[in-house]
Amino acid sequence: MENEKVLDLLNQTDSKKIKIAITDIDGILRGKYIHKRKLLESNNQQLGICDVVFGWDSGDVCYDNGKVTGWHTGYPDGKAKIDLSTFRKIPWENNTPFFLADFGEDPKYAGVSCSRSLLKKVAAECRNMGFTTRFAQEFEWFCFRGTPSEISNSGFQQLQPITPGMFGYSELRTSMNQGFVNEVIDFMEAFNVPLEGMHTETGPGVFEAAVYYDEIVAAADKAILFKNGVKEIAYRHNMVASFMAKWNKNLPGCGGHIHQSLWDAEGKTNLFWDEKGGLTEILEHYIAGQLLCLPEILPMFAPTVNSYKRIGHGDWAPANVTWGFDNRTAAVRVIDGRMESARIESRVPGADTNAYLALAAALASGLYGIKHKLKLQEGPVTGNSYSSNAQKLPVNLMEATERMAGSALARELFGEGFTDHFTRTREWEWRQFGHQVTDWELKRYFEII
Repeated sequence: MENEKVLDLLNQTDSKKIKIAITDIDGILRGKYIHKRKLLESNNQQLGICDVVFGWDSGDVCYDNGKVTGWHTGYPDGKAKIDLSTFRKIPWENNTPFFLADFGEDPKYAGVSCSRSLLKKVAAECRNMGFTTRFAQEFEWFCFRGTPSEISNSGFQQLQPITPGMFGYSELRTSMNQGFVNEVIDFMEAFNVPLEGMHTETGPGVFEAAVYYDEIVAAADKAILFKNGVKEIAYRHNMVASFMAKWNKNLPGCGGHIHQSLWDAEGKTNLFWDEKGGLTEILEHYIAGQLLCLPEILPMFAPTVNSYKRIGHGDWAPANVTWGFDNRTAAVRVIDGRMESARIESRVPGADTNAYLALAAALASGLYGIKHKLKLQEGPVTGNSYSSNAQKLPVNLMEATERMAGSALARELFGEGFTDHFTRTREWEWRQFGHQVTDWELKRYFEII
C-alpha cells in the first residue's frame, strides 16, 4: 500500500493513539504509544527514540563495554523512521493502529546496532544479485499458568505448563485450550501474520506454529510480531508464553527453524528446485556458504547462554556442520518436492533468536557461497547426524562469541561496526551469567565441599 493511502487510512481511524515499536539487539520489541497527530505531523515519519535501546541488555542493565552508546555519549535520541508499509491494527487491543520502525536512515545506528536495518542491507544485496526471497520462521514455545508477577515471585520454581504429558500433534490438548489456540490463529490472521499451521509439540504445554512465507524483511517482521503477539494473547488467558531455547533439561528445547528459498528476479522460478530431487547449482553454492559460515557467526543463531543447552543434546538441533535430504538431525535440511515448496530449513536457530539477525545470517552466508561458487565438501548425512564426524560447532556462548569477534568472514558479511557491537553485547551476556551462583552449584557444593 502506498504511503499516502496509509496516512489517509490512519487519518480516518477513530483511534487517537497509535503504537510504534523498534527491535533491540536481542529481538525484543521496544515501543510506545503516541498521538496519531504526532505521526501525521512528523517530518518524513521520523521520531526520536532514546538510543539506550541499543545500550542495555534484555533486563535493562546498561552495557559497560559498548561503543555505539553509553554513559560516555549521554544516551541521545536516535532518528527512528516509521515504516508505513508495516501498518496493521492490533485485533486484541481494540484495533489500535501499529507500525514498526527502524534506524535505517540514521547512519550512527543503521547496520551497526539496528538489526532490521542490517537485514534490509542484506536483502538489498540479494536483489542486486538478481534474486527474490521466500523466507519463513517457525517457532516452538511453552505456555505456563500464572501471571508474570506470580511466576517471578515464585522464583521461577514449580512452573506449571498448561497441559500435562508428552502429547505432540494432539487434538485433545488443543481442545483443552481452544480459546487461546483460536485467538492465536484468528488474531494473527487479522494482524497480517497468517499461520500455515499450529499444533502441539511433544512436551507439556508446548506448541508449534509456522508463519506463512514472505519476502525476507516482511518475513522477519512477521516472526518478531508473532512472538510478541503470542505473549500478549497468552496474558489474556492468565498464561505466560516462553520462547526460551531450553527451559527444562528433561524436556525438548524450542526451535526457531528458518525456511528459505531463492527465486529469479520475477519471482516465477524457484532456483532451489531440481525436478530430479537433487541439488541445483545455486542451491549447492548456497548450502556450502551456510555451512562454511555457520561456526563463524553462530551467536546470530544461538544468541543466549541458554541457547547452547538446546544444541547437540538430542533436541533436533545438531551441533555439527552437516546437511541432508529431509533429515531433521542435520544442520541444513533440504526439502524437495514441488517447485512451489522446494526449500531448505536451517535447524540450528532456536526460538530465542532475533529474527532480523537470524534471517540476515542465513541469507548472507548463502549468498557468500553463491558469490564464491563454493562446493559442498561432504555428501549428505544419512541417519543420525549426531554421530557424524563432521566439524563441531562452538559449545557455549563465549566460545562462539570469541570466534565471531575474531572472524574476518563475519566482518566481510556484516561489516566491522555490527560485528564489533554485536559481539560486545554477547560478551556482556556471558559475563552476567558468570557472576551468578546457580541452584546446581548450591546442590553440588553447599554441604560436601
